Amino acid sequence: MALLMSSAASAVTLNMMNGSEPGSIDPHQASGDWENRIIGDYIEGLMTEDANAEAVPGQAESYTISDDGLVYTFTLRDGIQWSDGTPVTAGDFVFAFQRLFDPKTASDYAYLQFPIVNGSEIAEGTVTDFNELGVKALDDKTVEISLEGPTPFFLQALTHYTAYPVPKHVIDKVGSEWTKVENIVSNGPYTPTEWVPGSYIKSVKSETYWDAANVQIDEVNYFVQDDLAAALSRYRAGEYDILTDIPSDQADWIKENLPGQDYFAPFLGIYYYVINQEKAPFDNADVRKALSMAINRDVIGPDVLGTGELPAYGWVPEGTANYEGVEPYQPEWIGLSYEERVAEAKGIMEGLGYTSASPLAVQLKYNTNDNHQRIAVAIASMWEQIGVKTELFNSETAVHYDALRAGDFDIGRAGWLLDYSDPSNTLDLLRTGIMQDGAMNWGNNYGRYSNEEFDALMDQATTEQDLAARAKLLGQAETIAMDETAAFPIYWYIAQNVVSPKVTGFVSNASDIHRTRWLSKSE
Repeated sequence: MALLMSSAASAVTLNMMNGSEPGSIDPHQASGDWENRIIGDYIEGLMTEDANAEAVPGQAESYTISDDGLVYTFTLRDGIQWSDGTPVTAGDFVFAFQRLFDPKTASDYAYLQFPIVNGSEIAEGTVTDFNELGVKALDDKTVEISLEGPTPFFLQALTHYTAYPVPKHVIDKVGSEWTKVENIVSNGPYTPTEWVPGSYIKSVKSETYWDAANVQIDEVNYFVQDDLAAALSRYRAGEYDILTDIPSDQADWIKENLPGQDYFAPFLGIYYYVINQEKAPFDNADVRKALSMAINRDVIGPDVLGTGELPAYGWVPEGTANYEGVEPYQPEWIGLSYEERVAEAKGIMEGLGYTSASPLAVQLKYNTNDNHQRIAVAIASMWEQIGVKTELFNSETAVHYDALRAGDFDIGRAGWLLDYSDPSNTLDLLRTGIMQDGAMNWGNNYGRYSNEEFDALMDQATTEQDLAARAKLLGQAETIAMDETAAFPIYWYIAQNVVSPKVTGFVSNASDIHRTRWLSKSE
């Protein structure tokens, strides 16, 4: 693929390796960080992220919070507008939240905004009057949001794309086709102008953005690139300015040969496998326990990947806010050597009739990526020791996650990057699904884990005002889910960005979010 030429000779162009093909750049249908990079550059919410990924005012100029923590009132900036010149009003936010929670939208991430009054009830269909939603336009410049209970992470949650406005005036005309480049409008720093499926999306600087005078990059190309070795070669050739992932076996080479260009840093995220608990024998907690015990997490980061990721046994990353006083989860078998774990796991499987002569046949699905393949091959070998025969199956990212959502898998690879620093953001992944239009929507709970006591503790935590008491409730919920091996945590993420010396303003942060607005580039 040849390097794209800039649309103007003097334009400053940023070329970014962005990973997988976007399934959607509609903020109510997106699901991955590769989509978030694009969406967060062209739409801005009431709050947005600064270079450190901290919440700062975006389309809102200011906000107030009521003394009881239940009502947030936002005043919009003067003169903000969509890229076609239409004013952005409080009504755009009301419309967007109503659309987010509408069961017909079926947004998998709607639950991130369930702290809002009647958000979950509208999504479930138990409340049908959208005027009952706790998002109101007091006038064209004032948005009032009412919450079910005090929510310490709410401002950070508003930086997530589920809280972004969408252009009602365009959607009313063209419906779901509003994100086609011939229809799309933006209220953020950039506007998508070209989309070549399987190749790239181009966005150009929006002159109607309220802070356009301080935006330094004129255009950005988000390249579809799942072949990590090819991505590194293109970076070395100067075709990419930023890599968002690397072949893990090249980490040491990059550190040695590209000094100062490696932005490898821990951030809040978990790499894990889900187990389809609607299928036998994966509905058996003993089977899940045995499979988990046989995964030697201690060798995956240092040896399989070579980038030093730390093993994960719990579900909430260490360092997550609002979890003070809760000890990191450890399974009851943590004190055993790996050999002892394998022996115990093998005994469990033999007791269920699975041996090397009569193995449990499983299919392990992962999205196409060199690193995912390395891990899958290693874990399949580990499972072979306990009477498990593993078939590996890979597919491109959109197809892979469609299969997970449809329940078309035995065991599947997944990953989660925290949308905001709070334990609920990972624990909510294990909540029982909700009924929508007569069918169960499991959202991002791909494994269909369900436990009434877990759900009850999560519900109780949403209304608990004392942060210490809330953390304790969430800790109890995590223990229940992990004791039942609701999923297989494997390692805590390390961001593996590589950034050209020509690019400045790129800051490693706990969310691994780097909006183009804060970057600049010299030629």
